[in-house]
Formats: sequence, structure tokens, C-alpha cells
Amino acid sequence: MSAHNLRDLFVEQLRDVYDAEQRITKALPKMAKAAQSDELRTAFEHHLRQTEEHVNRLERVMKSLDETPKRKTCKAIVGLLEEGEELLGENVEVRDAALIAAAQKVEHYEMATYGCLRSWANLLGETQASQILQTTLDEEGETDHKLTDIAETLNPEAMDGR
Repeated sequence: MSAHNLRDLFVEQLRDVYDAEQRITKALPKMAKAAQSDELRTAFEHHLRQTEEHVNRLERVMKSLDETPKRKTCKAIVGLLEEGEELLGENVEVRDAALIAAAQKVEHYEMATYGCLRSWANLLGETQASQILQTTLDEEGETDHKLTDIAETLNPEAMDGR
């Protein structure tokens, strides 16, 4: 699809992030299973539940725009998740640090996407969509901060191979 105006671009990018969120719901259980730290495993499991809600919110936003919720392949997330999949094979000593790095790359992509979408919703006068997207953006930011907190306690252990 080629966007002819901001609304077209908005819908196209909603479909892109809709695909991304669905792919993330498939990746998070694998990441949780690979995590050595109980705290990291719990964080991934919590974010899985949030991500499932993000999918529901995106469906609500698209329906509010009289658009069919459908996916457009998110090439960025495909690449980030492939990179993350490679990290699952890292040595046990550094696996959690690698998983956190992979997860934060995904979170930062999502935050950038949701920030743009929220701004575009405001410009288009889609107040309800803007509020829904802001809620998701806030949750993505909270997850990023949680991962940083975990990284600061786990990463020193990875330095020594403890």
C-alpha cells in the first residue's frame, strides 16, 4: 500500500505494529523459558500479558477508524526477533544480558512507533485512538525501565561468568 495522506500512513503503520505485537507474543514465551533469572522470566511473562492487551487495543483503534484489523509484515521486528533468537544460544553466563539487550531493542522500536502513532492520532483528531496509544506507549516505557533495572543487577554477574 502506498500512503496518499496522513490517515493512510496512520492506518498502514497501525497494521505494521499490529503485526509486530503479534510476533512479539510468540517470541516472549521463548525468551522467558531461556531466561536464567527468575526476575527476568517474570518480567517477560508480565510483558506477554501486556502485549496481548496491546493487540486488543490496536484492534479497537482500527475498528474505531472503520478499518479492518489486519497485519502488514513489520520487517523491523522480524529482523530484531531473528537477532534475539540468535542470542538464545549464548552461554548461560551471558544469556540474560543478551536477552535484555534484545528485548530493549524491541521496546525502543515500539516506543518510537507508538509515539509517532499517538502524535498522528492527535493531528487527525482521533482523541480516543490517541489515548489508547498513549496507554500502550506508557507501558512500553515502563517495561524498558524494568529491563534496565534488571540489567543493572544481572550484567555485573555476566562480566565474571559467575
